Amino acid sequence: MQNPNEDTEWNDALRRHGILPEKPKEAEITEDDIVNMVESTIKDRFKETKAIEDMTLEELEEMEDEEDERIIQQYRQQRLAEFNAHIKASKYGDVREITGQDYINEVNKAGDGVWVVLHLYKTGLPICALINQFLVQLAQKFPTTKFLKSISTLCIPNYPDKNLPTIFIYRNGDMKKQWIGPFAFGGMNLKMDELEWMLSEVGAVVTDLEEDPRKKNKIHDVMESSIRQKPRDSDDDDSDDD
Repeated sequence: MQNPNEDTEWNDALRRHGILPEKPKEAEITEDDIVNMVESTIKDRFKETKAIEDMTLEELEEMEDEEDERIIQQYRQQRLAEFNAHIKASKYGDVREITGQDYINEVNKAGDGVWVVLHLYKTGLPICALINQFLVQLAQKFPTTKFLKSISTLCIPNYPDKNLPTIFIYRNGDMKKQWIGPFAFGGMNLKMDELEWMLSEVGAVVTDLEEDPRKKNKIHDVMESSIRQKPRDSDDDDSDDD
């Protein structure tokens, strides 16, 4: 026998002619019903959990330990995610040699958000050799930054030696900064922390230096220069009276 409560065209026709009674309407859920269900759920949950005011000192300490453990685990997971993201981004860590043929791919197409430090140099120039040494150490310290070097004339034909050393800073294919010539770096007095600070001011690296080391180094150099100077002996200026 066909179920009279089924939703079929036949049953609908029988209902229209009064042969079958109207199908009972499903009960609608009112806002009061929702409130009651929520309150009932909260009450059931509190029945399962002992009231805090009724807990002993040992039970409270145990609950704190569980909460601390949950927070620690959450922090560990967060730090692990940050570490994995850093490892994924840390794909450089050295100074790569390029030529003009590599320029587009290595510099302009380095990738979204990648900072590129390119040093144009020439062998035999002491300051270029000094900067190359510094860049090796900085590349290891900041592996998310792409450090490159290129013999100037192999990268840019007829590039004048007077412009060496030159450092170009790129990001997303755009040049953000350039230092051209020895005076831009302070000559052979350049220190590695000073070069690191220069790169950090542009945004190419995130340094842990708290202030510009050039100020501190300048004061130190003045003090050393003062110490090296021989004090004037007043006795040498005295002449014997006849």
